[in-house]
Amino acid sequence: MAETVEIIELGHGGDGIAEATGGRVYVPLTLPGETVEIERKDGRGRPLKVVSASADRSEPICRHFGACGGCALQHMERAAYLAWKRNIVAESFARRGIEAQVEQIVSTAENSRRRAVFSAVKTAKNVILGLHRKGTNEIVSIEECPVLVPAIVAKLGTFVEIANLSLKRGRPARVIVVAADNGIDIAIEGAGRIGRTELEVLGRIAVDAALARLTIDGNQIFVNRRPEIRAGEAMLLPIPGGFLQATAAAEAALADALADHIGEATPVADLFAGIGTFTLRLARRAPVTAVESSAQLLAAIESAAHYTSRLKRVTPRKRDLFQNPLAATELNQFGAVIFDPPAAGARAQAEAIAASNVTKIVAISCNPSTLARDARILIDGGYRLVRVLPIDQFLFSAEIEVIATFER
Repeated sequence: MAETVEIIELGHGGDGIAEATGGRVYVPLTLPGETVEIERKDGRGRPLKVVSASADRSEPICRHFGACGGCALQHMERAAYLAWKRNIVAESFARRGIEAQVEQIVSTAENSRRRAVFSAVKTAKNVILGLHRKGTNEIVSIEECPVLVPAIVAKLGTFVEIANLSLKRGRPARVIVVAADNGIDIAIEGAGRIGRTELEVLGRIAVDAALARLTIDGNQIFVNRRPEIRAGEAMLLPIPGGFLQATAAAEAALADALADHIGEATPVADLFAGIGTFTLRLARRAPVTAVESSAQLLAAIESAAHYTSRLKRVTPRKRDLFQNPLAATELNQFGAVIFDPPAAGARAQAEAIAASNVTKIVAISCNPSTLARDARILIDGGYRLVRVLPIDQFLFSAEIEVIATFER
């Protein structure tokens, strides 16, 4: 049954929140101050009609918006959208009792995201490749995307063709695509065994000069050239399907803020180092120990360091920092420590850092809540919060990248 509600605020997931009979209702695609007609089910509201629109409402720039779950806030005027994201960061720190002077958010441009994770499934008729409709397992096929770099959008048809040759009918898979500086890197997960005929056709697709590498379930199908991504004066070597900062501009902003804080501190520990995004930049002026749990990531760092001239010593170190964080006695040899963990944060590692005497700390996260939790641990251990800089790396989504710096 339809009912009319008033949207009072935006939740951290980007949905409007209304107070209605029986409790709060979360209504996607709405904005604070709007009167909306909805159908309600289990605390969720499906918007039927915007009766009274917010002054902050704007026209979405993608025809898939509202169906594709990749974007949550294309309908929000940009200044209001950025202010909302900045406020999420401030509120996250405030909930931990931290008075943080959150800087103005660094915005990123449209058509700049260089890494995409698509969902795909092969049906009796075709292959559906796209993103899930929010809150469902339904994959919404996409033909355009104002967030992704044009090089990825231009090859959507090629990704479908490759998926059609690779996937088993009805089995869901992931297609991870990176627009490297020298071509498109494609990694498919969940394909299953591929026949000889399909492999031969995939080999013929390899003549496409725009493609650098295709990996399916860990097996390299073809490598026209090793994908490379410039990081300052170094070249990063992404691994198939691996993590990468989503946009080059956001990565540069993080690197600049990090370098400004660390200054001449030496040596440096880069924890959760990934493919060496910050390791190789910092190694221009200080020895860096790069700590990761993945041997493949560490090999990528080692190889990239080998091909980069005029670096200080880069020491790859394999360690699961969740199970076995670096202890304070190990950390004390460093002048600066960086940690950039997954969204869950790094509570145990933060506790060890808080017990150390390292002078300068940099924490990076895509989750303001866990970052604030880890910041509270550092502050309680005697560190002073110096800077909190939010970066809108994930355009039109509810996610926000944040870098926080500390010193003792």
